[in-house]
Amino acid sequence: MNKDEIQEKLIETGRKMVREQGPSALTARKLSEASGYSVGTIYNQFGNMDNYILVQNYLTLTDLLQCLHETTADFAYDRINAYADTFVRFVMENKNFWFVMFNFHLTQSSRAFSITYLRRVSTILTMFEKEFKELYPALKVEKRHAGVQVLWITLFALSSLLTTDSINAYSKLEPAKITKFLIGTYLTGLKVLEKSTS
Repeated sequence: MNKDEIQEKLIETGRKMVREQGPSALTARKLSEASGYSVGTIYNQFGNMDNYILVQNYLTLTDLLQCLHETTADFAYDRINAYADTFVRFVMENKNFWFVMFNFHLTQSSRAFSITYLRRVSTILTMFEKEFKELYPALKVEKRHAGVQVLWITLFALSSLLTTDSINAYSKLEPAKITKFLIGTYLTGLKVLEKSTS
């Protein structure tokens, strides 16, 4: 096998491990056992496990982005809510992969993320930005940018609860209902902000 084929097998093996065994399965030793490649080969291919996990997270974001692209609605307000619904559904259906990504973001500095990875995140934000521009045409650009980023950060933070059963300790509402109420309240607040600054 050439380098690309080895990397592909290691990546596919890791995704299978996370899907079937959970996030804790993603260690160099366990990956070595499951793939048949030595730990040295894994490090030779990716440099370290952080780089390997970054690739896994990139694929998770790519899957999320694909789901978001397939989301449709007639109006900007409805599209934002539809994106949020898609996000929640994706997280709930891919809890193990999302936990890997969320945990990685908590433990790494910004220097750990490649330009390619950050562009994937930026693509998601751009989708929301387009809807915000249509929904809040009078809102100043910098406030619109900030609004999009705050919404993404909020959804990302909420996702940490969605990947565990601990959310039941805070609320008996379904995750989709929590998100829908949050988005509705937030978008209404931005409309008030738009009027006050126009």
